[in-house]
Amino acid sequence: MPYAGGTRLPGEQASKLGHLDVTRSDWVKSLVEEFERTDVEPIDASGTAWTEFDSEPFSPLRNVWAVDGSFVSVATEEKPPREVAFVKTALLTVDRSRLDSIDREHPHPLLLRDVMTGSAVFHSTVFPLRNIRTPLGSNYDAVRHLVRDSIQVDEGGAFYETLKWIAYRKWNSRPSSSPSFECPHCHEKIEAGLPADADDAECRRCSGLVFLTDMIGVHLDMDEDSAPESVASSYMLVMEHLMLLTAVRLLWHHSDRSLVSDTLFIKDGPLTLRSQYSKLVPAIRAFLEHAKLKGRPIHIIGQEKTGAFCDHLAAIGRFAPPVVRGGKPAYAVLSHDYVRREVHRSPDRSNPYGLRTNWGEKVFVKLDPGCQMVLSVPTGEYDPRGEFPSVEDLIGFERILATLPTIASHKFEGALFPVELANGIASMSNYPSAKILQRFAETGGASNAS
Repeated sequence: MPYAGGTRLPGEQASKLGHLDVTRSDWVKSLVEEFERTDVEPIDASGTAWTEFDSEPFSPLRNVWAVDGSFVSVATEEKPPREVAFVKTALLTVDRSRLDSIDREHPHPLLLRDVMTGSAVFHSTVFPLRNIRTPLGSNYDAVRHLVRDSIQVDEGGAFYETLKWIAYRKWNSRPSSSPSFECPHCHEKIEAGLPADADDAECRRCSGLVFLTDMIGVHLDMDEDSAPESVASSYMLVMEHLMLLTAVRLLWHHSDRSLVSDTLFIKDGPLTLRSQYSKLVPAIRAFLEHAKLKGRPIHIIGQEKTGAFCDHLAAIGRFAPPVVRGGKPAYAVLSHDYVRREVHRSPDRSNPYGLRTNWGEKVFVKLDPGCQMVLSVPTGEYDPRGEFPSVEDLIGFERILATLPTIASHKFEGALFPVELANGIASMSNYPSAKILQRFAETGGASNAS
């Protein structure tokens, strides 16, 4: 690697001739010739199996909920800088019929305002990252208490109740204990978890007070006195899940028992929780399986905008139907073997794809020649087989696919109106929002400087 440029001296230039020796290899010459070929026939070498979809027999879902989030870290300009991270997540509900009057390519801002009025709730908090602390304790303890207090207080505790509902599987007649997790004080694993419906408990080993929110594990991303940005991004991801599942929980217990199954829930991003946060995944899968067996399917999708799956779809999407406007939409359900072979391009692994982290399976959808998207759709319980899933395994997929054309937007590629609107509420741009937050950090946080 060359040396990078600094404030006084230029960077080292990479050698322009250092690669010539390698071209003496017959294998390299052959690869270069193949790379430079111009007579390659344009085909989908992955052999993706696309299926046309006739939406006529299926009624679109009536209601839509969408969730999105953002975070921004800001630092003061003094030396050393104090740094904090602001997190904001938003949950938006949209009456699908009200979207029919909005132009998909040039939506009128006043009509969008009418759709959004009184239809959104948001959640926000702030985390200390560097050189700032409270006199109440270390940054490690501050993050633990901020996570607990932020979830407990907002919206009258609705999001916290959803955390308990998931952790203790309270949809069952006999709730269980929470998933196991490490004590934040002595780091001994609490194998039995917290007892059903408990908010906190004492660690049996060190007698330290352990919160239910410690089970999430945000504090595990940091050390005693400083934290990386991943604390904010991980908390944002967890809150997106809790807010969306709060809407699911409230509709699940609604007096109109059909309402929850006549609603589409959309999360911006894949239906995935990684690392220590994946301990919530089995409970989410179990609830969706429970709802399916009860005959009250939950229609959820996650939409990916970037990443390996989007790159793969961009490469093969032009070969898929429809190729002209007015054609039937098409979809391709990606099996575990397909994901491993064509997207990740990796050998067989000991752990099947998504075993611990995913609660949704990948699907490519193409609504018209200019609108294609990567979705995650739940199946309920996980199946490790390489050929899993098939379209029959995806919960409520036919009604989801019948709904998508009614909420599609042509303002951005592969865009959905509810996600656009939720992003508009939750987004915190680098400027001017970050400048405003920076001034807040410089004035309001001055008294807390270490």
